[in-house]
Parts: sequence; structure tokens; C-alpha cells
Amino acid sequence: MTRIPTEPGTTEEAPAADESLTSPPAAAPPRHVLDAYFKISARGSSLGNELRGGLTTFMAMAYIVLLNPIILSGADVNGLKLDHAQLTTATALAAAVTTILMGVVGNVPLAVAAGLSVSGAISALVVPHTTWPQAMGLCVIYGLLIVLLVVSGLREKIMNGIPLPLKHAITIGIGLFVALIGLVKAGFVHTGGPTPVSLGPFGELAGWPVLVFCLTLLTIFVLLARNVRGAILIGIAGGTVVAFVVNAVADLPAKTWSSSAPVWPGSPVSAPDFGLFGNVDLFGAFGSHGLGAISATVAVFTLVLAGFFDAMATIIGVGTEAGLADKQGRMPGLSKALFIDGAGGAIGGVAGASGQTVFVESATGVGDGARTGLASTVTGALFAAMLFFSPLAAIVPVEVASAALVVIGSMMMSQARHIDWSDREIAIPAFLTCVLMPFTYSITAGVAAGVISYTVIKAGTGKWREPGPLMWILSVVFVVYFALVPIKDWLGVH
Repeated sequence: MTRIPTEPGTTEEAPAADESLTSPPAAAPPRHVLDAYFKISARGSSLGNELRGGLTTFMAMAYIVLLNPIILSGADVNGLKLDHAQLTTATALAAAVTTILMGVVGNVPLAVAAGLSVSGAISALVVPHTTWPQAMGLCVIYGLLIVLLVVSGLREKIMNGIPLPLKHAITIGIGLFVALIGLVKAGFVHTGGPTPVSLGPFGELAGWPVLVFCLTLLTIFVLLARNVRGAILIGIAGGTVVAFVVNAVADLPAKTWSSSAPVWPGSPVSAPDFGLFGNVDLFGAFGSHGLGAISATVAVFTLVLAGFFDAMATIIGVGTEAGLADKQGRMPGLSKALFIDGAGGAIGGVAGASGQTVFVESATGVGDGARTGLASTVTGALFAAMLFFSPLAAIVPVEVASAALVVIGSMMMSQARHIDWSDREIAIPAFLTCVLMPFTYSITAGVAAGVISYTVIKAGTGKWREPGPLMWILSVVFVVYFALVPIKDWLGVH
């Protein structure tokens, strides 16, 4: 049996994962239709936990509706910038569809939205080598390739083939990564100065938004220590109120905040613009008027690696935190969730929002009690509402939402107790996995370093058969991943 946190400071026994996460062994008779479908009682949760968890996840990742259009709006298409309103609609639409599918079909508390690494790569590809429809075609292709990996069963085999200590290390690494994201977004940690990172921009904290972040963070920690139900959601709501008051009293310029200032929008309602929907050229990027066959193939390979392993690691990390893994760290029956995650690349391409992937912010909902797909359905429904109420997405400041990320990072560190740090054959790969995720700002890089070092160390100690064929194949793939630049130079790809 796996012990899972049902509320801050409490635990209860959860059923071990069986052949399907959508049909675990019933721990209690269902109380209503939603309970029967989503298996809420069977997973030791409650309707209130799921609703609150879904809302908490949405509040933690609502920034994507604002940020993704900013990243993609820099793309230049035939001398014109992409329309911001169309990008906002596409971002909310794709997130709503994929997250609701993840909840209703996959029945896991995982939210899906536009991957920032994918959006950044797509934005770079558009300028000046290809067109926007061609770039969205690449998204559709990489999504379909991941779906093929899921249908073949290879993706789940890879997930189950990773040794249990590395899975725990992945969870820890994601926790550190999530915490660093929160600290950087809040302005508590600054990058790009005379040192790689520093406390604030000049070695000291400055500005009212950072103070709001600190107050929100400490409030959530105190509530957690007092075992208050819904501590994270209460902290986010309270931090938002404080931000409104501080902004109004201090009369801060809008540029003081990381995103838009916490003010009530003049009109909370806006009409969606579906102008980018279906604007896809599937194979155009491979032709002479696009990137070319070799460059487009390398681009797809890069997107597949990022989409495959970022999501895989996130699913392992968040799933473990939610108690959906068995004693071996496996999550049998996740094929539906993996399928939807892969399909998110294609769905995002068709919508015009770039590829979709599972968000690490899903852990905030899990930290607030979410255990089933009902939470994801709630999150997806709120994204759907943003099609008409997109101005409301700016109400929760990034600084406030960032505090929740730091809190979740601290929770995920608890997996460190499951790793035998005295065994260097395990400790070294685990260490590399943990530290390289935040230090490189890449989940894939951390997984890659852990896998390669694990197989090499096992081979060096005469145990080369122990990792198994899949781990050796993964090691070769990850060596190619790290060597992409010299390979591209060798192929003459720029």
C-alpha cells in the first residue's frame, strides 16, 4: 500500500495501482455519479478536494493564457505579427480541450497546456525560415509521432523500465525545478546578472511584488504547518487580495509586476477570435519553401524529445506525489493519459497554440488534495471560460502564483527519503537527475544525465546487463540529444 497525503499533515492508505488508473480497487462504495465515474472515494479523495484542487491548479497556471501569446506574438508571418487576440483564444481553447480530455478519459489530476519550450522553439522556427501554418504542421507531426509511441506501448514500457530510485530522483528534480521557476518568476531569485543567479537583481530584494510573494509563501507554509484544509488555495486567494491592496495604495506602475498589474479589468468579457484554428500546412516545412527536409526532421526530433520526456518525467513526479504509483513506482493503465498528452501536440497545432504538454503546476492541485480526473475537468472548464473572460486571467499576479510553486517544490523533496544515498551506483545518477533539472532549466536534460550515468556506472562496475535493453537504447538517444549541435554542424544544418 502507498501512503498518500489527503490533507496537509495527514496521510492515509491508498490502494496500490492496478491494471487501470481509471478502475482502481474500490475502497468505499461510490456516493454519487461523479464519485462512481472518477473513483473519488476509491482514491481516498472527496468532491471538495477535487473541486478545490482543480481550481488551485488553474490559478497556478492561468498565466499561460497571458504568456504563451506574448512568446508567439513575436513570430513574423509575411511581415505581419500574429494577432494577440487570436493567440489568446487558441491558447485557452487548446488547454481546455486537452485538459478536459485528460480528466474525463485519462482520469488523472494532470493539466495540459501550451509547452513554453515548444512555443519558444516554434517562435524561433517561424522567423524567418518558414510560415506559421508550416510551424503548426510540425506540431501536429510531433504529436502524432508521440501518439504512435503510445499506441505501440513503447512509451509506457520506457516509463516502467526506468529504475525506481531514478523515478524518485525525477520527482525530486522536478520539485527543485518547480521551486526555482517560482523563485525566478517572483523576482526573489534573479538571473542574468554578474553571477548566474542572485538574491534579487542586485544581491538584495527590492519591490512590493517580491514582498507580496514572501507574504503569500509564508502564509501558505504556516497554514500547512497548522494542517489547514485548502492551504494553497487560501494562500493564493489571500495573496491576490494583498496584491490588489498594495497596488492600489502604493499606486505602482504596471511594469512593476511580472505580468499585468493586479487590477480589476475594465471589462472582464471578451469575444474569442478563432482565426488561427485549422491554419495548418502539414508537410510544407519539409519543402523548398520551408525549412527543408533535414532541418525540419531535426526540428521534429527535438520537439519529440522535449514533449516525450518532459511530460513523462512530470507524469512520474506528479503521479507519485498523488499516490497513483505502485511499490515499484509504476503507473499501469496510464496509456490513456499518455495518449492524450501525445495528442496534445497535434491538438495544439490545429488550434494554433503550439504543442500542448502536461504542466508541472498540476502538482499544486495534487498538493491541495486532487487525486482524480475530476480536478483536471474543473481546470479545463476554467480554461474554457477564459475564451470569454480572458481579462480575468490577469487578476492573480505571477508573484502570488509563484509562491504555490515553491510550496509544491518543498513537498516533492520528501521523495529523497526513498533513495539510498550510501549506494553510489544509485546516488550519483540520482544526484545528477536532481540538480541538472533546475541548473539547466530543463527536465529532459536531468532525465538524460541520470539515464546515461546510470548505464555507464553499471557497465563500469561489471553490471552492464542490469539496466536492461530499454535503458541502453535511451542512453544512446540521450547521447544524440546532448550532441545535437555537432551533429547538426556535421549535417550542415543551421
